[in-house]
Amino acid sequence: MDYTSVLNRFEDQAVFLKTFSKPQISREQKVALNRKGNILYNEGNIEGARRIFLTTGYSDGLVRIGDFYLSKGKILDALRMYWIAPDKKKSESIIVELSEIIKSMIYEKV
Repeated sequence: MDYTSVLNRFEDQAVFLKTFSKPQISREQKVALNRKGNILYNEGNIEGARRIFLTTGYSDGLVRIGDFYLSKGKILDALRMYWIAPDKKKSESIIVELSEIIKSMIYEKV
């Protein structure tokens, strides 16, 4: 399939093309970005920190972002951060909780 021809149909629209490749950054750049992400997180700029941690793949930072989301009741956002981190223990506990909710909804008598 020629993706270019498919994407050209949307040239006149404001679209965002998501890619799955991480940018190539040096070890020094990664360390500097993670420090900046930690500063942003400590200042309360969670979304800025999240973007940096996703870019660098900083697992500890992603887990902290997940913990923040969980404390705010954003369970799916927390699961996404734990899954990307990867923190199997934390992601599995949410998956079990969500599966129990779905199971109860399926078997609920209306």
